[in-house]
Amino acid sequence: MSEPHVTLDPRGLDPVQQKLRGPLEEQLTSALQAATDRVRTGYAGEPVEQVCQRLLEETRSGLHPDIAAGFNPDMDEFCRVAVAIVRREAG
Repeated sequence: MSEPHVTLDPRGLDPVQQKLRGPLEEQLTSALQAATDRVRTGYAGEPVEQVCQRLLEETRSGLHPDIAAGFNPDMDEFCRVAVAIVRREAG
């Protein structure tokens, strides 16, 4: 599995939000990749659902509180990363 990446849906973004989309995607992706590394390293046989929740918590902890509060990722995608961690495919 390749490193996870966050892509924001551009629909409904105003021009200011559209300008900030690239840097925000980079910050979110960086936080997700760091969280993936931490969760992968600390994985100890937990079920996928627990790994998915930990991945979300770890990602949010790596973000500015205002960004973390508004970060509502596609949980199906987060769980795909969690499945890869559980199957030892991530990385």
